Amino acid sequence: MFWFFDELSCWPIGLLMTGFTRTRKGLVPDQKKRFDLNRSNLIAADYNKANDKKGLTMIYPDLPLIDLHRHLEGNLRLETVLELARKFNVTLPADTVEGLRPYVQVSSRQPGVMAFIEKFNLLMKVLGNEQACFRIAQEAVLDAANEGIDYLELRFSPVFMAADHQLNPSAVVEAVLAGIQAAAAESGIQVNPLGIISRTYGPQVAEQELSALLSYADKIRGLDLAGDEANFPAQLFLPHFKKARDVGWHITVHAGEADGPQSIWDSIRLLGAERIGHGLAARHDAQLLKYLLDHQIGIECNLTSNVQTSSVADYVSHPLKFFLEKRLLASINSDDPGISAIDLPYEYNVAAPKAGLSETQIRQAQLNALESAFLNSQEKLALFTKKQSNSLL
Repeated sequence: MFWFFDELSCWPIGLLMTGFTRTRKGLVPDQKKRFDLNRSNLIAADYNKANDKKGLTMIYPDLPLIDLHRHLEGNLRLETVLELARKFNVTLPADTVEGLRPYVQVSSRQPGVMAFIEKFNLLMKVLGNEQACFRIAQEAVLDAANEGIDYLELRFSPVFMAADHQLNPSAVVEAVLAGIQAAAAESGIQVNPLGIISRTYGPQVAEQELSALLSYADKIRGLDLAGDEANFPAQLFLPHFKKARDVGWHITVHAGEADGPQSIWDSIRLLGAERIGHGLAARHDAQLLKYLLDHQIGIECNLTSNVQTSSVADYVSHPLKFFLEKRLLASINSDDPGISAIDLPYEYNVAAPKAGLSETQIRQAQLNALESAFLNSQEKLALFTKKQSNSLL
C-alpha cells in the first residue's frame, strides 16, 4: 500500500511520497522535494505551485482529472439530437436547441430520481440505428476530452439504448465500444467502458442485457446496476453479478440514492460492489461508514445531480464533505452532464465550493478518483506520472 499525506491526515492513494514536514496542520509537502512513486523517482509537483497554476479553478493540474460516474445516455449533444430526429423522422417538441432544452435538461429540482430519469426517454427516441449509437459515444468521449478529463469511465445500458427502435442490444454494445475507441484514439483521453444492467426492466431482461455485454467482455472494465433502486433491490440480481465477477469485471452499483443504507450493504455483500454510485444514505449508518473506510470502497458523488433529483435539499446538505471528513474514498463526478447542463469542471469549480468543500478537500476528492478508478497499479502510476510531468512544463 502506498500513501498520500495531506493537511488532514494520511490517506491511502496508491502513491508513496517522501519529503514532508510536520506542521500544526499535519504533514505538508516540502518545497521542491523528490518523491518515490512505486519505486520510480520523479520530481514532485510543488503544492503551492499547483495552487498558483490553477488560478481560479479548483482543479489541480498536477493530478489527473477523472470522471468515474458518467452515463452515455445522459450526455448527448442537443444539436445531435435534432439531427438524428430529422434523420429517423422522430417528432420532437421543438426544432431548435433552445426550444428543445427545457424538455431534455433539468432547470429546476425534480420530485425524485425517477422523474429525473424521464428526461432520458426523449433522447433515446433518436437512436434509430447502430451508427447513431456510435456517434453519440464518439461525441461523448470527445466532449469529455474537451473538458480536460484525463481518464473517463463511461457507462451505458444497451437495452435502454436499443428499446425505442428495437435494435439488437449486442449490436448497440459493439457500436458504442467502437465509438469510444475511435474518439479515444483521436483525442488521447483514456476511457474504460462500464456496462449497465437496468434494474427497472427486471431480472429476466437483465439477463439478456448482461449477455449482450458479455459478448464483448474483454473490452469492458466493469458492470453497474442502475435504474429504480427502491423497487428493484440488489437481491434480484445475484446471478447476474456473479457472472460479471467470474469474467473479472469490476463492480459498481447505484445505491443509497433512492433507498436506505441497507441497499448499500446489499450492493457490497450480495453483488460485490467495489464502488457505490451516489451512496447518500451511508451517512445514516455508522457501521456502514466504518466498513466503507476499512475496505476502501469508493463513493461516486454527484453533487448537482443529487440536488436536481431532490435526493438532497441543496448543495450544503450533500454528504460529500462529511464523507471526506470521515476519510472515505469519495470522489467528484458529473453523472449526466447533458441533462444536468453541467460538466466536470463545473462540479469542481462551482458545485464543490457550494457544498462547503475546502481546497484541501477538493484536492483529496480529485486524488480519491484516481485511487478508486478501475485501473491496476501500473495504469494508475502511468496516469499519475504523465500528469505530473505535464504539470512541470
